[in-house]
Amino acid sequence: MTSTAFGHLRLTEWTSCGGCAAKWGASLLADLVADFPVSHDPSLVVGLAPFDDAAVYRVSDDVAMVSTTDFFPPLVDDPSDFGAIAAANACSDVFAMGARVVMAINVAAFPEHFPREAIAAIFAAGAAVVAEAGGTVAGGHTIRNPEPIYGLAVQGVVHPDRVLRKSGAQPGDVVLLSKPLGTGLTLAGGTDGDRAAAIDGMKRVNRAASEVLVAAGADVHAVTDVTGYGLAGHGWEVADRSGVRLVIESEQLVAYPGAREAAASGVRTGGDPRNRDYVANNFQSSATDVAEALCFDPQTSGGLLAAVSPELASDLLSQGFWRVGNIERGDRGVVLA
Repeated sequence: MTSTAFGHLRLTEWTSCGGCAAKWGASLLADLVADFPVSHDPSLVVGLAPFDDAAVYRVSDDVAMVSTTDFFPPLVDDPSDFGAIAAANACSDVFAMGARVVMAINVAAFPEHFPREAIAAIFAAGAAVVAEAGGTVAGGHTIRNPEPIYGLAVQGVVHPDRVLRKSGAQPGDVVLLSKPLGTGLTLAGGTDGDRAAAIDGMKRVNRAASEVLVAAGADVHAVTDVTGYGLAGHGWEVADRSGVRLVIESEQLVAYPGAREAAASGVRTGGDPRNRDYVANNFQSSATDVAEALCFDPQTSGGLLAAVSPELASDLLSQGFWRVGNIERGDRGVVLA
C-alpha cells in the first residue's frame, strides 16, 4: 500500500522484517527453551515442559490464569492496521487455550523521532481490538528502539479442567482451520486488493472460533493457533504432542486472494526456509510447490487449528471452519498429500 491515513508514512520502511515472520526459528527456540529450569509449582498447569500457546496457572479450583505475550515490527504500512493486527495476534494464544481475554498490557518500542500521531493510532487500534476480544488494556511499557515494535502481554481466565491444548489429537479426528492461509505470501506478492483482504483477515480476532470450540466440549481434542511457524510447523507440534500423524489435504486448503498466485510466481518470505528446517525430519509431501508454500508460509494472526471428532466437524464446517485434513495412526509427523 503506497500511502496511509498519515500521508506518505509507510511503517514497513522503518523495519527489515515484520509480523510473525520476525520470530526466531522454531528449532533454535526449542533448544533455548529446553535449557530453562523446570518449574515444580503444582499450580502451574501449563508451563515450558512442554510449552503450549500460553502459560496456565491455577488460582483456585475453578479459575486458572492464562498468560502470554506477542509483539513484532510492522508488516503493514498503516499504523491503525498494524495496531489492530498485533492485538488480534497477541490475543489469539489465549483463545487457543480455550480461555477468555480479560486484560492486556502494551509492549512497545519506537524510534525517538517516530510520528507521535502514528504511535497514538497504533495504541488506539490495539485497545479497540482488545475490547472486541473481551478485555481491557490496563497499562504498558514503551522504550526507544531504532525499529518500531508493538504487541501486548495478554491475560485470560479459564476453568483449570477445560484448558484446550496442542496434545490430545486422536486417530480418526478431522482437522479444521478457522482462517485462510497465505498472509505472508499475499503481503509480499499480492495486489493492493489482495493485501487489503489479508489485512482484514488478520485484524479479525479468534474469539468466536474459540467460543465455538469451547462450547463443543469433549469432542474437541487438540487446538493451537497457526502463526509464525506456518500450518506445517504448528501442525507438527499437534502431531508430536499427540503421538499421531497429521495428514494435510492440499486440495482442501483455503488461501487469501493472491497467495497461490504469489507462491506460483516464486514469492517466499524469510520465514519459509526456517519453517522447512523445523519440520525437515517429520514432513512428507506429494503435493505441489504451491501447496507446500502455503503450508510453510509464516502466518500473522492466523486461525485456530483444531482436531475434532468427525461428528463435530460436520457442524463446525457451517460455523466458519474449513477442513484441512485428518489424524491417522502411525509415526508422528505431518504428511501433505
